[in-house]
Amino acid sequence: MKKQKLSIVLDTNLFINPDSRYIFGKTVEEAINEFAEQLARREEINCFMPPSIYEELIKFIDLKKISKKFILINRKPPSKYEVPIPAILLYEFIEETRSRINKGLRVAEKHSRKRVRDISEDEIIKNLRNEYRIALREGIIDSKEDFDLILLAKELNAYLATTDKGLIKWAQKLGITCIDSRGLKNLLE
Repeated sequence: MKKQKLSIVLDTNLFINPDSRYIFGKTVEEAINEFAEQLARREEINCFMPPSIYEELIKFIDLKKISKKFILINRKPPSKYEVPIPAILLYEFIEETRSRINKGLRVAEKHSRKRVRDISEDEIIKNLRNEYRIALREGIIDSKEDFDLILLAKELNAYLATTDKGLIKWAQKLGITCIDSRGLKNLLE
């Protein structure tokens, strides 16, 4: 009986985020090349990346420094019109988005009340942007690329390899198993 292949959908952050990249290499190119070398030895594992994620990744690399084995990572767009998503997920996403908008407004109000005498205007703006970004973007799907990863993992019944907390949170709501870079390396060894 033929053994079924394990499918894994890869997020960019595995290779560009210094906290996760070090599992495979010191630089982005080194991490990708080491990953591709390990993948080449594992015929029972198929790795996928939506084209939107591939485009995101190549902005961070010098393609001339990437191993030919990188081609082993399949570029496949998710079937956006065919993958069913439960309505409750959209309902929860809308509810979460509204809550985050309100948090963002409170952050903006807090910073607008600060006295410019106490802190420089540039420092206020820097702090406002940081707190606002955390309030609105951390722990949520905040891009089409993120949603492509979730849809493709759902479609393929694949693992989602990422360290993005928002992706993990929303993927798990759909029953998608998530692994980080260490878990991915363990699967490849």
